[in-house]
Amino acid sequence: MLVARPKCGCGGGVRAATVRGMGANTDRVEEILRDHGMHDRVRRFDEAVPTAAAAAETLGCEVGAIANSLIFTADGEPLLVLASGAHRVDRKRVAALVGAAKVRQATPEQVLAATGQEVGGVAPVGHPRTVHTLVDVWLAKHDEIWAGAGEHASMFRSTFDELIALTGGEPAEIA
Repeated sequence: MLVARPKCGCGGGVRAATVRGMGANTDRVEEILRDHGMHDRVRRFDEAVPTAAAAAETLGCEVGAIANSLIFTADGEPLLVLASGAHRVDRKRVAALVGAAKVRQATPEQVLAATGQEVGGVAPVGHPRTVHTLVDVWLAKHDEIWAGAGEHASMFRSTFDELIALTGGEPAEIA
């Protein structure tokens, strides 16, 4: 099976890739997207795209159009921040936004426990339970954005408004 090139400005640089198999996490993300009327959005690649820079290069888009799914702990509770690939999250600002005394980067074990997905492949959806979510308002500057689809070698295409609707996230200045 081949992954087709998207007919969009951001992802025009996607090369055809042979799919070696579908991962359960990506299948779950794809199901959620279909349930929201978002068909044919997932792209699978031969190689991992674990960073915003790698994803942007593979997709042929700006690094700022990549929505990094970053898990933090806010006073011990999981917090998902969907950050533009062009930004670093300001943890003090995020703590103030969510009313937490301390926000810390989650460990790989905490990420897996909160999302069921590994660091480098975390999607904004498909988690075992709801995770409080903030969405970087800078992502709205892009007509099209890409987010992880639950595996190291998969991404999906979305818009800012679709990400808000999918995640129930709150738009926020996180950088």
